Amino acid sequence: MKNIVIIGGSHGIGLETVKILSQDHQIHLFSRTAPEVSLPHVNHSVFDVLTDAFPINQINTPIDGFVYCPGSINLKPLKMLSNEAFRADMEINFFAMLPIIQAIMPKMNEGSSMVFYSTVAVAMGMPFHASIAAAKGAVEGFVKSIAAENAPKLRVNCIAPSLTNTPLAGRLLNNDKKKEMMDARHPLKRVGTANDIAEMTAFLLSDKSSWMSGQIIGLDGGMGSLNVH
Repeated sequence: MKNIVIIGGSHGIGLETVKILSQDHQIHLFSRTAPEVSLPHVNHSVFDVLTDAFPINQINTPIDGFVYCPGSINLKPLKMLSNEAFRADMEINFFAMLPIIQAIMPKMNEGSSMVFYSTVAVAMGMPFHASIAAAKGAVEGFVKSIAAENAPKLRVNCIAPSLTNTPLAGRLLNNDKKKEMMDARHPLKRVGTANDIAEMTAFLLSDKSSWMSGQIIGLDGGMGSLNVH
């Protein structure tokens, strides 16, 4: 049974990841609220990445896997984005995770794996995504750097989804017409689900992906690489 640390796993992709992994592994979950469902092998600690110091002393075992889930969706034209909006997206997506990673690195086991999340908008260039694409672009560069720095002891990969049906994306998918429009934008004719991303996360944490590191994986319904219109 592996010890896996998940930051922000009480909703959406994080919760689906916890559901999958807790069947076979010990989960150390740090989030603002506890999951609404009772799950085996889950130790939850209240933690807000924006305000709290990471309680590394609560982890008393070597770590085999790490997932950072907190993120944001802030889609506006550049003229409507303040400097504060850019800073807020950078804070939750990038700067808030740095002290956590610095704290857990000494506890990571040989052969362990780390998973982060980006967005298809970094590689594609999409309108109204300037702030979030900038923040997630920082994540992608960081992932490749620490993957190189820590090989072969540690594997580090990043999933870059397109729009996924989670609470974070609720206002973009809150009626049937919006959902149909978003489905139609993807070559596979649907938006992603939290489970789609969680299954890939579980794969990247498993030994089945033991020859993968430094990768940005486009899990996006074909949007990032196919033009079928």
